[in-house]
Formats: sequence, C-alpha cells, structure tokens
Amino acid sequence: MGRRRNSSVNVLFGWVRRQSMKVKAFLAVTSVLSSLLALKFLVKDRNHFFVASEAIHVVGIMVLIYKLTTQKTCSGLSLKTQELTAMFLAVRLYCSFVMEGDIHTILDLATLISTLWVIYMIRFKLKSTYIKELDNFPIYYYVVLPSAILAILVHPYTQHSMISRICWAFCVYLESVSVLPQLRLMQNAKMVEPFTAHYVFALGVARFLGCAHWFIQVYEIGGKYLYLIGSGFLWLPMILLAEVVQTFILADFCYYYIKSVMDGQLVMTLSSPV
Repeated sequence: MGRRRNSSVNVLFGWVRRQSMKVKAFLAVTSVLSSLLALKFLVKDRNHFFVASEAIHVVGIMVLIYKLTTQKTCSGLSLKTQELTAMFLAVRLYCSFVMEGDIHTILDLATLISTLWVIYMIRFKLKSTYIKELDNFPIYYYVVLPSAILAILVHPYTQHSMISRICWAFCVYLESVSVLPQLRLMQNAKMVEPFTAHYVFALGVARFLGCAHWFIQVYEIGGKYLYLIGSGFLWLPMILLAEVVQTFILADFCYYYIKSVMDGQLVMTLSSPV
C-alpha cells in the first residue's frame, strides 16, 4: 500500500513538473486559495493562526537544537539568518511587552532564547564546522537597512509611541526577508541535509499561517481593517505584501521539500535557485 501510494504521488509530481509555467502558477494559486478557504471555515478564532505560526517556529528552532546537540555540527546553517531572526524577535518582544503582553510574548521569548543559543553554538562551540564562505549574503545593505528605512516611512498609526510603532513595522519587514541568507547558503552548497530542511520547511508553514490570518481578516471585514490598525492605505498593504513575500520566498523550497520526502530522499539536492 505504501509503495503504491508513493508511486501515485511520484506520478502526480512528475505531471506537475511537465506542465507549463502558466499551468504551474494556476495550480499554485488554486492550492493556496483552497487552503485559505479551508482554514476560514475550520478555524473560528483568527488569533490561533498567529499562535500556531509562532509555535511552529519554536518547533523549527528545536529541530536545529537537536541537530547541534546530537550531530555536533552546524554545517548547512546560516549564522546570518539566525542573527536576523534574533534581531526581529528582540524587537517584536519589546513591542509585545509594550502593546500586548499575552501568549505571543511568551512564545517570542522562548523562540528568542532558543535562537540566541543556536547563535552561541555556531559562533563558539561549533565554529570549526561553520562554512562562512557559503554564508555570504550581505544582510546589512540588502535586509536591515532597507527594512529600517521602510519602517520609518510606513508604520502603523496607533495610540502607542512613535518608537514602538516604527519598531513594530521594522520587525514585520525584517522577518519577511530574514530567511534569505539561509536560502542563499543552501543554493551555494547545492544540497540541504535533513534537519536544516525540516527547519526551513517549518518556517514556510509558519509564514503561510501568518499570511492566512491577514488575508482572511481583510476579507471578512471588507477592507475596513485598514482604518483599525493603520493610517491611510499604506500600512495594511505593506503587511500583506511582507507576508506574501515571506510565503513565496519559501514556497518553492517547500515544494521540493515535500517532493523529497515523498521520494524517500533524506538529502535535498538543489540544481537551480530556490
């Protein structure tokens, strides 16, 4: 039974690969819309999307911790992505304390502590296994600085201080592109070992849930949410754009991850950009 099921899945993936780019795009959009529609009817409390997203991120970090403690190597991991993750988590934790102070604060704190531990292991304990030459994405010019400038220009208009509002926007923008160094490293290495693949896939699932929250929220309120969280028509579209960017950055990787799992491959091989 398992062999027949795997064979059917391989046939399906083979059929998808043979289709034109337009057909692939149509299938991708249809799959996303179907998933959003299912989530809309299955999940009543939209806040659960964010909780699930943050919880899955924690699980992804736990996978990395397991890899570092059992295999004693950080090969295949991007230190820059972990540093960007710690940066936006620290800013988001500050915003959470100031603006919310709920379950999100606890999850962000747990994720930040875990991420800092991963950074410590890569920088000091397992430094000899870190491949710095492959982790060559210029994060400050292409990620941090643009995110900061955009946060100053476009941020929510609420009753909180200007600093808090800018920080909130900064962590949203920074999170949307924080995985780019990890994807660049994997592309440079041309292969992805299992635990790193599990971690990145967890990020993809987490981001999809966050994206689903915003799209369903906007749909249900008919666009009126624009005036509830931001000033004018810029802040909410920027949130939606950031969520879409995160989702699509990871979508291609998630496709090949699922295909590799279905094929029974423990190591993913990348022959073209993720």
